[in-house]
Amino acid sequence: MKSFTKPKLSITQIINMSVGFLGIQFGFALQNGNASRILQSFGADVEQLSWFWLAAPLTGMIIQPIIGFYSDRTWNFLGRRKPFFLTGAILAASALFFFPHAGALAGFLPPMIVGAGILMMMDASFNVSMEPFRALVADNLPDEQSTLGFSVQTFLIGIGAVVGSWLPYIFGEWAGIAKDAAPGQIPDNVVYSFYVGGTVFLLAIIWTIVTTKEYSPSERESMGFQDEGQDDTLFSVFRYIKEMPNTMRQLGLVQFFSWFGLFSMWVFSTPAIAHHVYGVASDDHSSTTFQDAANWVGIIFGVYSGVSAIYAAFLPQIARRIGNKATHAFSLVAGGLGLISIYFISDPTMLIFSMVGVGMAWASILAMPYAILAGSIPLAKMGVYMGIFNFFITIPQIVNGIIGGSIVKYLYGGEAIYAIVMAGVFFLMGAVSVLWIKEK
Repeated sequence: MKSFTKPKLSITQIINMSVGFLGIQFGFALQNGNASRILQSFGADVEQLSWFWLAAPLTGMIIQPIIGFYSDRTWNFLGRRKPFFLTGAILAASALFFFPHAGALAGFLPPMIVGAGILMMMDASFNVSMEPFRALVADNLPDEQSTLGFSVQTFLIGIGAVVGSWLPYIFGEWAGIAKDAAPGQIPDNVVYSFYVGGTVFLLAIIWTIVTTKEYSPSERESMGFQDEGQDDTLFSVFRYIKEMPNTMRQLGLVQFFSWFGLFSMWVFSTPAIAHHVYGVASDDHSSTTFQDAANWVGIIFGVYSGVSAIYAAFLPQIARRIGNKATHAFSLVAGGLGLISIYFISDPTMLIFSMVGVGMAWASILAMPYAILAGSIPLAKMGVYMGIFNFFITIPQIVNGIIGGSIVKYLYGGEAIYAIVMAGVFFLMGAVSVLWIKEK
């Protein structure tokens, strides 16, 4: 059998292929920047936040390998990965529309419980769309374009994240939409932002579906490639785990440190900055000052996403000069120092500089592990192995979700700022562990 050689794609084709991820990240950024404030508005205490955020990694750990397995074996009029994009987009858009309105169902269940349930649905839907996108890039691009493909994807992720993160601030400060609300209610600027997020999510996914070609089984066969393992069952995933490439195993430790730190940053940034930088009382979740702090968290999250979009454009050149491992290690060090610096800041404007380092780390986390990994995975099992690799993203978040709130409450005395410092330290540990990886 002759070897399977995929043709190179133009930059326009690569961009079209990744536009859907812009929509996913638009919705993901709204969730990251606002889920904690929404849950606190519904009555959650700071030490409870990590428990509610467990929805994301738990659903991801279960859903992504399953979606990856079946997307490797799907082919219909939409394609191989596209049916999963569309299904996830419809469900995620619905969750984005309903999440800020969880309080309206308070007559049936506590709004905090309803909000957590919708958050879980949102995360599950994001995962249905997200996992096949990683596989799509690996499906369509030759190895020599993999770093470029994941970097373009990261660039568009950054664009979506900037707008999604900034939207509540733009609506509240520039568009004059109400940014205050009664206790237990969500401000209109946040509600309208989620409406826009759901719409953008759906339209971006449709763009990729319409503009991107997937190789049909007959085309793959005509180029000399045979889909192996098509008769395997879902339980074969356990065998795939046992047989995973060594490079994937070695990346597991790097991913643990990276995503443990990211989870802490996403969960605790709002309370940490509100209380440590703005001086808001720990039990104040509805004052104008608290809302201003929460809106500013959205702005600085947008800054790190914007930096990641710019930095991602340079990652291929940097990696060619110093290698994938050194590039990732350098980026994680920048992110770790950025997070640790937040402890020493009293002027909210200065947080922008902290986010420069975080943005560099975020761009690298989204691109370099996949670039390191792509050449080690059998193409026929790309979807399921990308799903399995997600274990190394979800497990650290689950561990943090279980113990993070208790650490903040009992070890840090309720001071969430120390969770941010801890996140920075974990980034630095991830940078050291990168150097042990043996690339194929």
